[in-house]
Amino acid sequence: MQRREIFKLAATASTLALVPAISAISKVRKENKKYLIMVIDLSKCNGCKACTISCGVENGNSAYEHRTEVHQSSINLSNKQYVFNFPMLCNQCEEPSCVSVCPTNATYKRQEDGIIVVDSKTCIGCNYCIKACPYEGVRFENTQTDTVDKCNFCVHRTSKGMLPACVETCIGEAREFGDLNDKNSKVSKLLDNSYPMVLQAHIGTKPNVFYIGLPQDKSNQRYSLHNNIQWQR
Repeated sequence: MQRREIFKLAATASTLALVPAISAISKVRKENKKYLIMVIDLSKCNGCKACTISCGVENGNSAYEHRTEVHQSSINLSNKQYVFNFPMLCNQCEEPSCVSVCPTNATYKRQEDGIIVVDSKTCIGCNYCIKACPYEGVRFENTQTDTVDKCNFCVHRTSKGMLPACVETCIGEAREFGDLNDKNSKVSKLLDNSYPMVLQAHIGTKPNVFYIGLPQDKSNQRYSLHNNIQWQR
């Protein structure tokens, strides 16, 4: 029986579904090429938001426009309360819905590593990609450039072999970054030895931001979370 966890984040208006990512991982690995991903261990995220701050500094975003954010809540499982933090960012999808709607091809997928980027020089700010993206809030209109902005895995750093700013500054080491198709990479080993999940997999975008470390309960009962978040199996 397939497990499904459904979250409704207090900071968003849409329902986000966390589902197992095994099939998506297997498909990408068959391609046998460099594929950069991020793995976020929810059990290690302490909510310090160093990722959000360092990202803003690195990419020059204003104080109120973020490429990555951390939402907070708690959940009751088997009469025990668990507090967890939930980082969100562009999911760098294998089948991105944002790319096909861009009239100027400003949003595109890099062939060399799978990262989705936005070319601010050709973006006309029509916001079609924002409307097409199923992950509400991860794309936004940059008020400084009047173009669409989002996480691009700090491509100016990662193309030189460096880590994204959020990964480098994560105090709890909750974020890991690397090549999914390198069997010796830390991200590859994490996915092989955990229960990875992705957001909105049923939509078919095939996200490349994976979540692990979520509290698990083997029963099939329905759960209700605090802070206007809903969990359902």
